[in-house]
Amino acid sequence: MHTSLSRRTILAVPGSSQRFIEKSRSLNADAIFLDLEDAVAPGSKVEARSTITTALLDPQGWKAPCVTVRINDLASPWARDDLDEVVAHTGDRIDAIVLPKVTSPEHIRETDSVLSRFEKDNQWKQGSIGIEAQIEEAKGLLAVREIAASSDRLVSLVFGPGDFMASMGMGGLSVGSQVDGYDGDVFHYALMTILVAARAYGLQAIDGPFVGIRDMDGFISSARKSAALGYDGKWVVHPDQIEEGNRIFSPSDELVTRARRIMEAYDQAVSSAGGLTGAIEVDHEMVDEAGVKLAAALLAKVERTQ
Repeated sequence: MHTSLSRRTILAVPGSSQRFIEKSRSLNADAIFLDLEDAVAPGSKVEARSTITTALLDPQGWKAPCVTVRINDLASPWARDDLDEVVAHTGDRIDAIVLPKVTSPEHIRETDSVLSRFEKDNQWKQGSIGIEAQIEEAKGLLAVREIAASSDRLVSLVFGPGDFMASMGMGGLSVGSQVDGYDGDVFHYALMTILVAARAYGLQAIDGPFVGIRDMDGFISSARKSAALGYDGKWVVHPDQIEEGNRIFSPSDELVTRARRIMEAYDQAVSSAGGLTGAIEVDHEMVDEAGVKLAAALLAKVERTQ
């Protein structure tokens, strides 16, 4: 499965725009998703399927190591054709499909069954097409634990702030931005709930977009908050957000150096030569097994980006 692929930045690319698709091929995002859902008008859905299929079959590929497709939600009249006309013919060219508006584990199981059939019919490796589940509504957040546990195909849980804001009746109109009148972070509970479920079942946790494409300070603030919680990455809606996103979701050189120092010092301390010591001092702080786990987790993030 593709949980090892870095997803610091995931660029949204409208599937109806050949120009944007071609531009996305050379960008430095860790991942891109070709969108058949919100970024495509209802009257353009059929044409967008053809555009995406042609793009995926083009041998030039993408610089981004991870390529996915977002289909329409399963309750829509378009989802089944998205699967049958795009994924069934290009499943060996994509790492995962993004499934929006997931509110029940049944949504994942139903999609899993369809993907299994595609893999069997095309003699693709079983389980090779992952699923990224968007949690966008109150019902989805309530069921996120069961959703996270529903399939081995699941790669990540993705927070969808726009539909979530609408679902909750929040007063803001800018997707991913804080709402006037509340001093705290209006997304904290949702982000943490999704993160806990993701980590409990070995999934990546991805923050949703910040749509203020000219507000870099706002994007940086939003990304820093989810990165501080432990999120693996964030959707970006403009190429200008990629560089900052990659930086924010990468451990700093200082932290990486310290993590390696902790690992080396602890390995020495717990060895016979080091006296089998279980707790040591590094940089004027006590370090035991818990501190070593923190260092190891940070270095694992670094490994995914190399």
